[in-house]
Amino acid sequence: MDAVIFSPLIDWVYVYAAVAAVAVVLVLLIWRRSPGWWLRGLAAGVLLLALVNPSLQDEDRDPLSDIVVMVVDDTASNDLTVRPEQREAAVATLTEEIEGQGIELRTVRVPDGQGDAGTELMTTLRDTLAEEPAGRIAGALMITDGQLHDLQRAPELEAPIHTILTGEADDWDRRLIIKNAPAFAILDEEITLSVEVEDQGAVPAGLPLDAELSIAIDGGEPQVFRVPVGQQLDLPLTLPHGGLNVIQFQLAVEPTELTDRNNAAVVQINGVRDRLRVLLVSGEPHAGERTWRNLLKSDSAVDLVHFTILRPPEKQDGVPVAELSLIAFPTRELFLEKIDEFDLIIFDRYKRRGILPAIYFDSIRDYVENGGAVLVAAGPDFASADSIYRSSLADILPAAPTARVIEQAFRPMISPLGERHPVSEGLEKFAPEPATDGVPGWGRWMRQIEVEEQSGQTVMTGVDNKPLLTLDRIGEGRVALLASDHAWLWNRGYEGGGPQLELLRRLAHWMMKEPDLEEEALKVAAQGATMTITRRSLEQTVGPVEVTGPDGQAREIELTEVSPGRFVATLEGEAQGLYRLTQDDQEAVIALGPAAPREFIETVATGEKLAGLVGQTRGGTFAISEGVPSLRLVREGRNAAGRGWFGLTPRNAYLTTNVTVTPLLSPWLFLMLAALLTIGAWLREGRR
Repeated sequence: MDAVIFSPLIDWVYVYAAVAAVAVVLVLLIWRRSPGWWLRGLAAGVLLLALVNPSLQDEDRDPLSDIVVMVVDDTASNDLTVRPEQREAAVATLTEEIEGQGIELRTVRVPDGQGDAGTELMTTLRDTLAEEPAGRIAGALMITDGQLHDLQRAPELEAPIHTILTGEADDWDRRLIIKNAPAFAILDEEITLSVEVEDQGAVPAGLPLDAELSIAIDGGEPQVFRVPVGQQLDLPLTLPHGGLNVIQFQLAVEPTELTDRNNAAVVQINGVRDRLRVLLVSGEPHAGERTWRNLLKSDSAVDLVHFTILRPPEKQDGVPVAELSLIAFPTRELFLEKIDEFDLIIFDRYKRRGILPAIYFDSIRDYVENGGAVLVAAGPDFASADSIYRSSLADILPAAPTARVIEQAFRPMISPLGERHPVSEGLEKFAPEPATDGVPGWGRWMRQIEVEEQSGQTVMTGVDNKPLLTLDRIGEGRVALLASDHAWLWNRGYEGGGPQLELLRRLAHWMMKEPDLEEEALKVAAQGATMTITRRSLEQTVGPVEVTGPDGQAREIELTEVSPGRFVATLEGEAQGLYRLTQDDQEAVIALGPAAPREFIETVATGEKLAGLVGQTRGGTFAISEGVPSLRLVREGRNAAGRGWFGLTPRNAYLTTNVTVTPLLSPWLFLMLAALLTIGAWLREGRR
């Protein structure tokens, strides 16, 4: 291809200055009516042309083919029903048609985004275009369901962009939306969860206006409700226990909906106990009584009611009864009417004295069977004839006294079962001194009440491996028996002291049914896509855990014992969504990412999201269900889409292989021509 170029011998600024000077002189000559002004102007023009050095440039060009980018949506939402077959058929047809026109095709596939990023069509298109020459791009095709999540990253493109939609015209889907879900909630206080059932797409006629919704907590038996579709529903909820509460929602699946991956949702709420209400029932004053009181009062989250006998009835000191107390102690309200308001009742060296009648002990027994908790710190009174064991509490206590009180120093030891129980597991780590030769590094106690275990689990032992701390479940409640009244020696620092506060904290939390201290539990936690499965058990071995993924496929995972009573395994989640775990009678659920990933929030194919971008580039939107469109070549600036066809814009790009530059005239010819014109002007003026 030939073209004239200019390579001035001086800077263009001086060329422009010379042109201006010549123009001024010519104007002056015209104004003075000089007869040879036009000859002088031509001479000056020849000189100026010589200064800009005109040359003829000849290029050898090799034409380059056009490039089309085809972005193929391989995300989860585009793998539903018949979409994979539609997608692959369209890819094959369009590839053959485009390459048949001699156009280079760049095919890129878009998987699910990292984490829960969704469909990143525009990011992929932008990155692909960045690697290609912009002057060769004849267009872009996107084979997708139209559901993307990065439209704001759309690139600027002069060529047309077309959308080739998968899916069918009668596609529809139903999904569950959790409108609000707090991360924390106070136990025994009602919270409200807002949910909504939403239908999308071409909803079949005659479908019921309500849907079946089941709700289960911590994998328990679900409760089933009928809820309206398309309306927000407020569900009141009270958390059943402290710690992590996993609430699972599941919509019944309709046969014709696109997917059930968005029919489930999981809400994880931490239950926080606002106040721990404790009733401390003490017998006659002793050295450990104030220790119990101080430990409980030191925690601002504990509301303590202390019932103690400072003056037993048999004491006769002549003090008038009316002066013994300002008000009567509300024993009836505490032990009958309001006993259910307490979270924990502690008996500290209490014995029967006729102050609490038998009906009160019956009330305490019923309180435990209905879900309450009782801790007995036994002293010599427990072995006496007035022991509280000689009441209806015997029905719930896990060990019976033998009437023997052992007065000798001993070091509390964790039993083999206690090494696996969460109340006593690893308790030696909290000792003031490290353990040596299997002996914990805490101080000794001086007295133990001999008891015979009748039920429950002994987690700590004392003299001659006799039961020291025994735990049991009674009905819906729990009971703990500490067969010694010398735990206060740890708090006082005798022989270095010991972890009394940690032991009491664990006991209280176990009695409050905190999930973290359940001896039989299955838990799972996620870090990214990695799940850590933990099975706690008092058994020596446990079986494999069955893990059911979001796709409904189940597999068994073997666990490894990492410490007594704790079995662990790790598992990489292959897909986002809800995972269900079962092992014997234990169940757990967890969601990797959201229970319904972003890919399944909207699943009905649509061209609306890409309509603005497609319209700006004069492209078109086509449904594969109506046939794959044919290809046409259109000129730049023309409409690039019509009924059943899409257009690509040829860019006529080329590669320059050789350039030859030849001056138009020799410098001597320019000089001779300028001289002739100057002489002509002189002769013309002289003839005048």
